[in-house]
Amino acid sequence: MQAERTDFFERVWCIVAQIPYGKVTTYGHIAAALGARRSARIVGWALQAAPPGLPCHRVVNSNGWLTGKNHFPSPTFMEERLRSEGVRFIGPDRVDLKLHLWVPGSESEMKR
Repeated sequence: MQAERTDFFERVWCIVAQIPYGKVTTYGHIAAALGARRSARIVGWALQAAPPGLPCHRVVNSNGWLTGKNHFPSPTFMEERLRSEGVRFIGPDRVDLKLHLWVPGSESEMKR
C-alpha cells in the first residue's frame, strides 16, 4: 500500500511541475488526469509531502479558493506568489479560474 501511495504522490508532483507560470489547476483536475477522479483529497496530501521547488501554490480548489494557504510559510504566501505571476483574483483568497485555469492533459497543453 505504501508503494502505491508513493507512486501516486510522485505522479501528482509530476503534474504540478508542469503547471505553467501564471496559471492554476485544481486538486480535482490533477486527480482526474491521473485517472482517480475521486482522489482530490489525496492530491492535497501529496502536495503537503511535496519536495521543495514545486509550484504547489498553483493548486487551488474547484471554485478557485486558496484552500491550501495554511500549508505555506505564511497565510499570505500563496496569494502573494500567484499575484506576482499576474494571476487575478475575484475576491479574497479566490482566483479567477476563467482566466487562469490550466487543465492537465488539455488540448492546449498537448500542443507544447
